[in-house]
Amino acid sequence: MSSIREDHQSNQESMPPSRIDRSHSEIGQTTSHNFAAGRRSRKKLATRQALRITALQLVAERGFANVTIEAITEAADVSLRTFFNYFPTKESAVIGIDPERLDRFRVTLLSRPATESPLTAIRAAILADTEMTEAELNNLDEGRAAWFQRFQIVRNDPDLRGAYAAHIGMLEETFTRAIAERLGVDSTIDPYPALLAATTLAAARSAALFWKESDGSDSLTELTAHALDNLANGLLSDNHPLKNSRHGTSASTTKKRARGAPL
Repeated sequence: MSSIREDHQSNQESMPPSRIDRSHSEIGQTTSHNFAAGRRSRKKLATRQALRITALQLVAERGFANVTIEAITEAADVSLRTFFNYFPTKESAVIGIDPERLDRFRVTLLSRPATESPLTAIRAAILADTEMTEAELNNLDEGRAAWFQRFQIVRNDPDLRGAYAAHIGMLEETFTRAIAERLGVDSTIDPYPALLAATTLAAARSAALFWKESDGSDSLTELTAHALDNLANGLLSDNHPLKNSRHGTSASTTKKRARGAPL
């Protein structure tokens, strides 16, 4: 360590003062830029969540058909322009997925080692997204409540069922394109990417529904991992180690018994 420190110090001593100053200035600028970018990202996330929470509250009170975008922006105290900076439609504010999450999923999937099987790679990408989502929900009690509220609204409001079906279709299409890109195939002539996208998304949705029914008492990431592992193992009835919260069985106990709530 001392030789590394001495080499670094000697390099600095051999540099002209102007170059050292410029180097320190560039480091400071990079740090400031990263801090500003992080602050902007947090501010965008907070604004998006505030709009979504407001939309969910209004829809829960009035019904989806009776809520306008203008009502959402007025209640959230933002302009229409701000709303459309985050959501293209009223439906997307209630049930849509953030574009940043889709981009993040694609990047994660494509960056997985080439030696991994397609299912292993998409499992890792889904779990990385789930971990981040769960962390955000745990840090924001209001955001967590809104997540549960969204499930209830989608389930009970007939005007949203079509929009939710379209939302799932969009997710499957995004997953399909990303999988096809990773495999280097054309998904219009090879059905495998669409099959993998549909089945893994179904497993993740089933885990999320189970998590919601248990009032979030389990880890969403663990439930999703178990669901995807169950899929990988052929959906065997004796191999689904999920916790059945309604009967008070812990995840570890369920795993030992190799029994659990069906997906």
